[in-house]
Amino acid sequence: MKPIIEGLLFAAGEDGLRVAEIAEVTETDKRTLRRVLKEMAQEWKEQGRGIQIVEVAQVYQLTTLPEHREYFERLAKSPSRSQISRAALETLAVIAYRQPIIRAEVEEIRGVKSEKVIHYLKRKGLIREVGRAEGAGRPILYGTTREFLEYFGLRSLDQLPPADSIFEWAEWERERQELYERLGVDPLSGEDPPAPDTEAEAEVVEASNPER
Repeated sequence: MKPIIEGLLFAAGEDGLRVAEIAEVTETDKRTLRRVLKEMAQEWKEQGRGIQIVEVAQVYQLTTLPEHREYFERLAKSPSRSQISRAALETLAVIAYRQPIIRAEVEEIRGVKSEKVIHYLKRKGLIREVGRAEGAGRPILYGTTREFLEYFGLRSLDQLPPADSIFEWAEWERERQELYERLGVDPLSGEDPPAPDTEAEAEVVEASNPER
């Protein structure tokens, strides 16, 4: 049972699992599972494992040890960590070509939820919040960063491959307008955007120009 639970928690990632969810999958009663989870947490601590089982708001998840934080920070900053997942690359491409863009539009284009991927790209410094769209809820607009250019070895957004060679923009433009109409959102509100304060912001504005 213990290696099964370990595998389930690993597969669940940062979302973790409730005892009820583990019980359903393993067909084990909750009382037994709580006992096993408590034993696992204690055993891992005694063994000096590099990960631990924690319970937060009745959700169990695997986490690293806080005393090892400096090593994870070094790993995150390491130049060798250059590969990103296909989902992240796909999301990044959508944002790069369609910025400024709201998350709902990214999800409409990709056909899947993108909240976690966008959070990852923000944490990696490849995208950033560039403003708020007009309309209900004023959703966040995202654009690429200077780190994005450095990551892909670009001097500017002008060096991105032609959009038509990668994406079906005509269909996406139609979906974009339909989405905004449903959400009651107008990201550019029909007005000229304010003059950018930085070179990075200037690149975002240039990239969003439909004449480009």
